[in-house]
Order: sequence, then structure tokens, then C-alpha cells
Amino acid sequence: MKRVLLFVATNMAILAVITVVMRLLGLDNTMSANGINYTSLAVFSILWGSVGSFISLAMSKWMAKKAMGVQVIENPSNATEQWLVDTVRQQAESANIGMPEVGIFNSASPNAFATGMSKNNSLVAVSTGLMQNMKRDEVEAVLGHEVAHVANGDMVTMALIQGVLNAFVIFFSRIIGFALGQAMRDEDGHASTAGYYIGSIIGQIVLGFLAAMIVCAFSRWREFHADEGGAKLTSSHSMANALRALQRSSNQEKLEGEFAAFGISGGSAMAKLFSTHPPLEERIARLEQRQSF
Repeated sequence: MKRVLLFVATNMAILAVITVVMRLLGLDNTMSANGINYTSLAVFSILWGSVGSFISLAMSKWMAKKAMGVQVIENPSNATEQWLVDTVRQQAESANIGMPEVGIFNSASPNAFATGMSKNNSLVAVSTGLMQNMKRDEVEAVLGHEVAHVANGDMVTMALIQGVLNAFVIFFSRIIGFALGQAMRDEDGHASTAGYYIGSIIGQIVLGFLAAMIVCAFSRWREFHADEGGAKLTSSHSMANALRALQRSSNQEKLEGEFAAFGISGGSAMAKLFSTHPPLEERIARLEQRQSF
């Protein structure tokens, strides 16, 4: 979940900065005196929507390290760190990807995530709680799940989807701004510049959240595929056991809210719309069904 939420949050922040910069430089002049120049607006939206998404992708590994305090294992200092690095290396070779950076971050909850700009430039990180509360075969399955995310190219695919959604957000937020500006004409019949800016910003915020819901839905779908990938790199039995271990942990104590990386636990209907992971029960059922074949 960290991987997705950090990406979405970074993307929205970058999109906001791009919007402000374009305003200040006067490059957001996609409206004409006679109405909206849809062609110019579409080109503008696609260009800056894609830029925002891929800047977010390029920053994803750096942001994850800073936000979570990940300590990258450059020279293993103990047997556990050596095992982590060796396990990820073996799985990366099996998945035919470049060796990811391997890191540990301090968290009592059993969490893990993977991020990075490409299959050959990635990071796999686990929490101290995961290492302390899970068995070796369960940790290995979790690592396999994260390596599968990298091998499946999930972050790149997400960046492409986010880029398309950004384009829609920019396009329709400007239309909303234009409409509000027209509705707030002054006594001389001139469209309100303030109305256009306010409408554009509000539209971008609202549509941005709708776009985030779509990204989260895609993320939930990809989790099933990462579970399958983790099962192939280890076994369906180990992958299911890892999910059960997380389920036991989540029953004992509430996961760390929006930073629960490897799974989720219930929540309101609105929270589920922004959940990046399907319910653990569904994921376990999928794996058990896979074992029966």
C-alpha cells in the first residue's frame, strides 16, 4: 500500500505544482475569447498529465526511502541481512529482473513494499516487524510477492494509467473552470478570471480523488497477480501462510492505517474505495483455489 499511496500522493502534489507554474508562466492559456480551444487543451492535458505521472515514477524509490526511513543493505552486517539479500537475489534471477536494492525500515507491523522506475531499477523493503513476527518461509513468500510486482512492471503500468487519468483531470478541470468563469461574468460581460482559477482548482482536486480511486482499483486487481507470482517463486502454501500470518497480526492490533503495506483490514465503504489491497480473505481463497488444481 505504501508504494501506491506514495506514488498517488506524489503525483497529485507534482500535478498541483505544474498547474501553479503553468499559471505563473501564462502557459495555461488554452481558452480563447470565443470559448474553449479543445485541441490545444487536449494536447496540453496529455503533455502535462504524462509529465506529472512519470516524474512521480522517477521519484518513487527516493520518496519511499525518505518517507519510510528505509535503510538499504549495502553490506550485510548479520546473517539475517545476508539471508534477505540472497533470497531477493535468487528470486530476482528466477523472475529475470535486475537485482533490486534491499532495505529494512523500522515498523512494528509486518509490512513490505516494492517500488522503482523499472524492472532493473527497483527497491524491495521489509519492516522489522515482518522479520520478527513471520517465519522464514512466510517472509520468503512476502519477498516473492514484492519481486513479482517488480517483474510484472506494476509501477510502470500504474504510471501509464495515472498519466491518462491526469490528462482527463486537467482537461475536464479546465472546462469546469471555464464554465464557472463564464457564469461569474462582471458588469461589462467579461468572464471572471478568478472564477476560472477557482473552478479549475476545485475540479482538479475532486477529479484527482476520483482518479485515485481508479488507480487503487487497479492496484487491488494487481495484488492477485502478485500473489500468484509470489506463489510461483515460492509455493502457494507459503504464500497463503504469509497472508494468514498477516491476518493474525491484523486481528491482534490495528494495522498502521494508510501505511499498512501488504494487506488491509475492513474499514468503511469509502475506505475500501481507496484501499490498494483486496481483503486478505479473498486473497487467501484465491490461493487455496489455485492449490486445488
